[in-house]
Amino acid sequence: MFDWLFGSRKQAQRHDQGVLQGPPATVDPITLRVSLITHAPILEARGGLRLYEYFNWHNPLALAQAYAADLRTASGGIARYDIVEHQVVDGYPVKRDGFAYDDATYLRAMARQQSFHQPDAVDYERLIATFDLKRKVLSGAIDEVWLMGFPYAGYYESQMVGAGAIWCNSPPLASPDLCPRRFVIMGFNYERGVDCMLENFGHRVESIMSHIYRNHQGERNLWERYIRYELRHPGRAECGNVHFAPNSTRDYEWGNARPVLSRADTWYNFPDLSGSPRMMNAQDWGNGDMRLHHLWWLDHLPRGAGATDGVQNNWWWYVLCPDRAF
Repeated sequence: MFDWLFGSRKQAQRHDQGVLQGPPATVDPITLRVSLITHAPILEARGGLRLYEYFNWHNPLALAQAYAADLRTASGGIARYDIVEHQVVDGYPVKRDGFAYDDATYLRAMARQQSFHQPDAVDYERLIATFDLKRKVLSGAIDEVWLMGFPYAGYYESQMVGAGAIWCNSPPLASPDLCPRRFVIMGFNYERGVDCMLENFGHRVESIMSHIYRNHQGERNLWERYIRYELRHPGRAECGNVHFAPNSTRDYEWGNARPVLSRADTWYNFPDLSGSPRMMNAQDWGNGDMRLHHLWWLDHLPRGAGATDGVQNNWWWYVLCPDRAF
């Protein structure tokens, strides 16, 4: 049922096109070992093609390698993901109610673009047990899990597992029985590209940093300051959030050419935020390209040494290492 493939991350082609300007990190790199699990059924009735080959979707391993390379670049070299194992599964993940597609039912649903099974969510506890994730995390063999699947596979974009787990763009699986150590399971769709993978990671950042600053009020909440954008904070835009660039007027509008005053560049000097704003528009973050915007946004996350008001100046520490950082 499982094919085992091993390999390390390969450097993907850069797609920053000038949107990344952050200073080199002044903290040590963080190496994280990844278990990549790809549900890619073999379609015997379609010439033995893998599901992603039949639909001409992306190669899952190539996506994972490009995603890892993008995060390394956007973090100034801090995030160093190493894919230490890759399990390719000839089958479909089991849903919460015990249902699992087979080739016929899945291909029929895709052809009709309806009748996809509900509830859609997979049984994460079964998945954790099937792939022996608790033992691997506790032994230090892996630090994080990336699921690669097809449309309607039922993955959350990210989910935190283990004792003390918090909301991570999905409800936490906080039982110590599942794992005494916290770790994150990312869920990706290989029909889509690295841009959507970075969006998943961006929402992980939003969840975790909101938790870190939950007890900081007013201007002390630097996370709430980081995500300001013109529509909600006229004249006080900073970096915006994953869906809203500094000048966006609606969700996912990353290509707005209207210039607005933004203090985004001051975050490159964190914790010194005394610099002046400047006029910015979509040219600064990729002219509407989703991947470039997300790289630009992640590039502005603080990544320096020391601490400010009880919070590390390296925000990547919290996002990458929830088991150690909080």
